[in-house]
Amino acid sequence: MAILRRDDPYRLVVGMTGVQMGDRIVQIGCPEGGRLAAIAGKVGLSGRAVAVVPDEASASRARKAAAREGVLLELEIAPPTRLPGADAAFDLVVVDDTGGLLGTMGADDRVAAVREALRLLRPGGRVMVIGSAPRAGLGALFTRAQPAQRFDPTPALQAGGCKAVRVLAEREGLVFFEGMKPGA
Repeated sequence: MAILRRDDPYRLVVGMTGVQMGDRIVQIGCPEGGRLAAIAGKVGLSGRAVAVVPDEASASRARKAAAREGVLLELEIAPPTRLPGADAAFDLVVVDDTGGLLGTMGADDRVAAVREALRLLRPGGRVMVIGSAPRAGLGALFTRAQPAQRFDPTPALQAGGCKAVRVLAEREGLVFFEGMKPGA
């Protein structure tokens, strides 16, 4: 009996973000370059993909993944509490917290990062936080990785101004949170 392999290891992440051709997205953080490239690749030539990373190591991962996948990506190095970019310039902000970007910040800095993310969003735009979650089922039995600590960004999303904050899903060692920027 053969174990089924997935053709696309980032299918879940891309599906959960709901990113489409022509979208304008910004991803904050890059602990895993392939995930960033998979999301950014969906906007196509008619969209815009920007990565804002906190340091040169993250920038290097982002550059390598974008080059490997042939993805057009604008890259900025800045702290999540002072994001570059024009107000209301994006449809979606994805915060990749699987490396602990938000989880390791103090509560005030988390709220400041969410406010900055909302500043970049158009009215009615979405913020999605991708976090680590302990694997369950067979995945937990066959992995050697230590169980992930789950960080809940819900309080920071709500305090930062997001509405309709909810957990979308928890699968494959990831948890997806979503909040909306109030409409105009």
